[in-house]
Amino acid sequence: MGDRWHVEVDRSVCIGSGMCVNHAPGSFRLDTARQSRPTEPDVDANEQVLAAAEGCPVEAITLALADTGEVVFPPED
Repeated sequence: MGDRWHVEVDRSVCIGSGMCVNHAPGSFRLDTARQSRPTEPDVDANEQVLAAAEGCPVEAITLALADTGEVVFPPED
């Protein structure tokens, strides 16, 4: 079985660009305040969700392994 990711959006950082929705429309949505929310907190690891996190202009999306909490994105500097 593949990895599962826990997806979080830092709403204090999110600017509502919608890039995450463009990259992974089934995994993110914009709420009435035009802020991103994951549609599910835990998802199967996949390229679309990773592309959404990488494409976020303000790096508001964090991906972590659901079972260990180890951060997958953003990479540590």
